[in-house]
Amino acid sequence: MVLTRSRDDRCVRDSVHPIPRFASDFFFGFLLCRFVALLRLLPCIVPPSSVHSSYAVAGDLVCLLQASAILETVHAAVGLVHTAPLLAFLQWGGRTHFVLAVVRQIPECQMQVQSSPSVFITIMAWSISEVIRYSHYALTTLKVCPAWLTYLRYTAFIPLYPIGVGPGEMWTMYQALPFVKERDLYSGFFGMFSISYHSFLVVGQASACECLMKLKHTTLLSPDGNILH
Repeated sequence: MVLTRSRDDRCVRDSVHPIPRFASDFFFGFLLCRFVALLRLLPCIVPPSSVHSSYAVAGDLVCLLQASAILETVHAAVGLVHTAPLLAFLQWGGRTHFVLAVVRQIPECQMQVQSSPSVFITIMAWSISEVIRYSHYALTTLKVCPAWLTYLRYTAFIPLYPIGVGPGEMWTMYQALPFVKERDLYSGFFGMFSISYHSFLVVGQASACECLMKLKHTTLLSPDGNILH
């Protein structure tokens, strides 16, 4: 089910129910960390560096930040940010699984997958979107958030989400599948459910493809200017 919500409605909601001031320190701190991760990635697109080194220069920090992002679920649950707790948890779980259970935990990924351009695409899309989002959170606590940043907060996901998921996460997972199958990774846990981790990833890939196709054929901006999100 797709919910329709106008940008104006969201702006009004943020101004009427501002994020508590006491949260500003956390938001600014997390923004700084995300910005550092982005700064580490930017040189990778300038020779003589390469996008193949993106995980080597920023992977550890990205993994740490993603693990700590479980706090976003708590923030949503207590109303600190205007996000559904379940959606916040699902996004955290999906991203954390990607970086910790697949990219980081498979030794063979160091040469075959971690150095893939798809990893660079993924963490670059994540970093840009998080810098925008936490800038909005932080400045909202101070009641000085400019209108253009609010607009960017609710529109940047339109290109960044499919870029991060398609040529980013999905392509990385596809490259990891042979190593997952060869090592029968996490067989002890998934054996309890009579399914292999490899099959779990394949089903997840297929579901993600279906979601992307639906997103592709969905009008993101309705005729009356509402965002479908």
